[in-house]
Amino acid sequence: MRVHPTAIVDPRAKLADDTEIGPYSVVGPGVTLGPGCRLESNVAIIGRTTVGPNCRFHTGAVVGGTPQDQKYRGEDSELIIGANNVIREFVTINTGTAGGGGKTVIGDGNLLMAYVHVAHDCILGNHIVLANVATLGGHIVVGDGARISGLAAVHHFVTIGRLAFVGGCAKVVQDVPPFMMVDGNPARVRGLNLEGLKRSGMSREDIQDLKEAYRLLYRSDLNRSQAVEEMTKRGLAEKAAVAEIIRFLHESERGRRGRGREALRTDIPQGRNARDGRPDA
Repeated sequence: MRVHPTAIVDPRAKLADDTEIGPYSVVGPGVTLGPGCRLESNVAIIGRTTVGPNCRFHTGAVVGGTPQDQKYRGEDSELIIGANNVIREFVTINTGTAGGGGKTVIGDGNLLMAYVHVAHDCILGNHIVLANVATLGGHIVVGDGARISGLAAVHHFVTIGRLAFVGGCAKVVQDVPPFMMVDGNPARVRGLNLEGLKRSGMSREDIQDLKEAYRLLYRSDLNRSQAVEEMTKRGLAEKAAVAEIIRFLHESERGRRGRGREALRTDIPQGRNARDGRPDA
């Protein structure tokens, strides 16, 4: 273990033998760092935070800070970070809240570029890229392989689907379907994330199916229900990738303003802004 003399490491922290702690960094008592983790200078890892193997934290990152949520009352919560993540300069990641399940989770192989903020109760999958100054509000879910461009701001309770792409400076206030590319203020679906689909190894047949589904959903005169019905008639709804989009859209409709996770909320008044005749929950 290599700990710089200026670093402050609480003796109750659990560190792997090969951990490296750089100058002026701070590691709190509730922290667990897996093998191969490296903290550069002025990194703070605090709170009840568990980090998997081979993660690198660059200068100024503050990881495991308390939630920026006025409902938070000091309850015990945690942050769980998987393996092989790169956390760049001045990234901030908060622990969870009681109202969101008590934990924030980041998967494996993610890149969080400089000044990214991940708020309380977010759940991030694997191999995600958040570019500089991308901001995630609380209770957000981001699917595997998604890309969120610089300066994009994502509203709390939004879900971003697998292999989706969010454009730079976008204001994301509704769920982003998997495989789609969104941009604008507010963000709207602009096309398929074709480059991301190709890089992921998706087959030509699957991409062709997604192109047809996209055309029916977003480039035809059909409403969403009619588009899904047409996809079912053509057999597209039986294809795995298209079925994933359809399931996602149904979930989004359950919540307020096209945010499916809003259906999980218990802290908003009942009966307002209800969709399909049901009260908000």
